[in-house]
Amino acid sequence: MLQLADVVDVLLVGLLLWLAIVWLRRSRARFALIGVAIVGLIYLLARRLDLELTAWILQGFFAAFVIFMVVVFQEDLRRLFEQIAIRGLRRRAPIPPSPTVDTIVRAVAQMASTRTGALLVIPGREPLDRFLEGGVSLDAWVSEPLLLSLFDSSTPGHDGAVIFSNNRATRFGVHLPLSADLEQIGPGGTRHAAALGLAERSDAFCIAVSEERGSLSVACDGALRALDSAEDLAAELRRFLDRNLPAPTEAGRWAAIRRHLPEGGIALAVSVALWLLLVPGGSTVQVQREAEVVVDNLPAGYELLDVDPRQVEVTLSGERREIVFGDLDDLEVHIDALLVELGRRTFVLTPDQVHHPEKLRVTSLSPKQVKLSVRRQSGG
Repeated sequence: MLQLADVVDVLLVGLLLWLAIVWLRRSRARFALIGVAIVGLIYLLARRLDLELTAWILQGFFAAFVIFMVVVFQEDLRRLFEQIAIRGLRRRAPIPPSPTVDTIVRAVAQMASTRTGALLVIPGREPLDRFLEGGVSLDAWVSEPLLLSLFDSSTPGHDGAVIFSNNRATRFGVHLPLSADLEQIGPGGTRHAAALGLAERSDAFCIAVSEERGSLSVACDGALRALDSAEDLAAELRRFLDRNLPAPTEAGRWAAIRRHLPEGGIALAVSVALWLLLVPGGSTVQVQREAEVVVDNLPAGYELLDVDPRQVEVTLSGERREIVFGDLDDLEVHIDALLVELGRRTFVLTPDQVHHPEKLRVTSLSPKQVKLSVRRQSGG
């Protein structure tokens, strides 16, 4: 039967897979990882179907898998472990207060109206230092005149990004990593490629103002989106800040869970499938069940009065998944009573008389014999 430990085991693996799937959707290596997952599924099926050559070849692939992961996905793995540490240590994002947010939005709107190119970065919880190059330390209180002067085309740092922390601009003229996703960048230039590049590698919120078109764009969670107005920018920015508040409301937590429910369903299904394919789902266990004694082929002219006992205890052996999902409520032990006519009343029980799920094996019965009480009908 399904034990509490099995339920906890499946749910725990499902939770880990849920988190992995949510992370995978934001990972730049998601397609490569999906390919690895498909190969892993083929390997599990090969083991299950006893395809020895296929399993042997794929086993060699997985022997080098750790090195493969480190070399190909080193940046994604580093970010994953950083996120685990951030969640565990409850690291807070340097959230700008509302007045600072309003100041940023007004300054960006003004730069868009005058077609002044700009790139602004508001960090999330993840550290950004390893992605930032160059720039000048500033540590100045955020104001509209400051931002407009930093991105003035006559200043040497106007092509770089400004980094914010709380209500202060901490650094300007910073160079960001560039994205190679030309489909998302579209008609955008270097600023848009830099904004998307940082959003692909971190949880930062980047704002880009086009110098050629005066358009507004934001990059977050690996996606670049064009905005129609400063009001849209304010809404996007506040959503980002609300998501990164150090103490989200209960409603906010449930909203985040509901947003990722489809991934949760997929993770639970995969977890159950893995349990069915692997240990403990595939471990061999034994279970005892009561089985009803059924009398067949009673000769004509005889009446069955009693069966002693009416139920026998059957011990079944097999893989746990077969026991959990097998129909064990309708076990029956069938006795061929044809020899009653010759005077037999006691019948020895054997495993082949038990009707049970095909993939399970009967190892013992108790008691090992059954006695029938019959009466010859008058006129028989």
